[in-house]
Order: sequence, then C-alpha cells, then structure tokens
Amino acid sequence: MRNRIAAIAAILAFALPAWAGSGAVQAPAFTLQSVDGKQVSLAQFKGDVVMINFWASWCGPCRQEMPLLDSIYKQYKDMGFTLLGVNVEPDAHNADAWLKKTPVSYPVLYDPKSEVSQLYHVQAMPTTVIVDRRGVVRFVHNGYLPGDENQYMNSIRTLIVQ
Repeated sequence: MRNRIAAIAAILAFALPAWAGSGAVQAPAFTLQSVDGKQVSLAQFKGDVVMINFWASWCGPCRQEMPLLDSIYKQYKDMGFTLLGVNVEPDAHNADAWLKKTPVSYPVLYDPKSEVSQLYHVQAMPTTVIVDRRGVVRFVHNGYLPGDENQYMNSIRTLIVQ
C-alpha cells in the first residue's frame, strides 16, 4: 500500500506544474485565433469542463492521440464538455497540412508565439490540462502513452457530474 501511495505521489508531482501548488489555481485566461479565423477565448466556455490540449504537428504522440481526443470530444460535448486543441508552432503551415489529413471536430487554436503555452507552463508535447466548471485547473498531464485517454475520461466524467 505504501509503495502504491508513493507511486501515485510521484506521478502527481511530475504531472502537476509548479504553479499549481497545493491550492486551487484558476486557469489562466486566453484568446487565440482558431483554424477558421475566429477569436476563441477560454471565457466563452465558462461553466463547462474544458480540456486544453497543447500539441505540435512534429510530435508523434500528439498525432497519435488526436483521433482519440476527437472521439472523447464527440462523446462528451453535449454534456457540458469542450476540448480546445492549441497548436504551439510558430508557423501554422504544418499544422494545417496535418489537420487536412487528420481532421478533428473540436476547435483548434493557434499559439504561434507560445504565449498561452507559457501561461500554462507547458514543458512537453503534448500537454493536456483539464479545467473544471469553475475555471479551476484540476488535471495536468505531460506526454502521451496509449491508455492515457482513460485518465482523461475518468477526470472528465468526474468533473461533468460535479
């Protein structure tokens, strides 16, 4: 039991950024341009559970998880959940080319100057942040391995019913 608790503590210490500390942290506000040219802000989704997924087209794990994220979005979007894909590349050309080959139904935003990724202390690709209905960061995960989507869904289900 102690080993399991220690393992969970180690995982949480790695997964939570330094700015999260031990208290509730409001998700930093942002507005970015979407693929279709519209301005999208986190504030538009106040009252929803929001997953923010930071990704890049050169990132193999990002490309691997995007279709899975799209299925999660489709499954939960009518229950007060949204997913925002935030591309962190300085030039959107490669992201646009990737999205033409592998389209997703959730909003994709561009962060060409990495301003929003800096606000969220993104240090790995992909990084996934889940924000509760009150705007509090509740889950941060760096990287992607097959099966991680189960953690995402568990967090989403828990937060949707709160």
